[in-house]
Amino acid sequence: MQINGFQKMTLLDFPGKVACTVFTGSCNMRCPFCHNALLVNEAASLEVIPEETILSYLKKRQGILDGVAITGGEPLLWPKTRDFIEKVRALGFLVKLDTNGTKPAFLKSLAEDGLLDYVAVDIKNSKEKYAMTCGIPGFDLAPVEETVEFLLSGKVPYELRTTVVAEFHEVSDFVKIGEWIRGAERYFLQGFQDHEELVGTGKMTAVSKDGMEEMLQAVRPYVKEASVRGL
Repeated sequence: MQINGFQKMTLLDFPGKVACTVFTGSCNMRCPFCHNALLVNEAASLEVIPEETILSYLKKRQGILDGVAITGGEPLLWPKTRDFIEKVRALGFLVKLDTNGTKPAFLKSLAEDGLLDYVAVDIKNSKEKYAMTCGIPGFDLAPVEETVEFLLSGKVPYELRTTVVAEFHEVSDFVKIGEWIRGAERYFLQGFQDHEELVGTGKMTAVSKDGMEEMLQAVRPYVKEASVRGL
């Protein structure tokens, strides 16, 4: 597993927990609005943080931190993510995994082996607009659909979320997303925040507060809990 970033404490990345965040390099998507451009586009040139550095830090924070959030990039591109999670769990920490949903078999194996305490999956857009939104022409949505189906089965605590960008999303998309994820436990709309290090180069803007609320109301009938983050 290639670790290219480490945040020693966060109250935001792992809901209800005091955690640290580990960032893996590389991703198999190219979402233009992603603010982790260095991790996505230039992971090979970034400094690699030794796994032992993270584990040593965690040993000193036992009883202080609750868990570790693993994000990216896409953590499930790295087979040794399992080994790292096992070591983190052995130290007594909870594990939250952020993933784009493209590796359902890996996700299932981790969850079914009891290695995950919380999973967050990005739903990029309605099915019809997925390829455009994730920046991969001809994108095969089947793995993401399999991941969503697995999460809806309730075998691991989870949330689904969409980063909302004016150039990519409209209210009708959230009706379609709602129909797709019908019955989901938790779904969040996240406000886009501009950043100088985006993956894409085109114009991207946030949706207004009123616009976000309209989108929220469109999806709310389909899920058990829905709200807006990042405004």
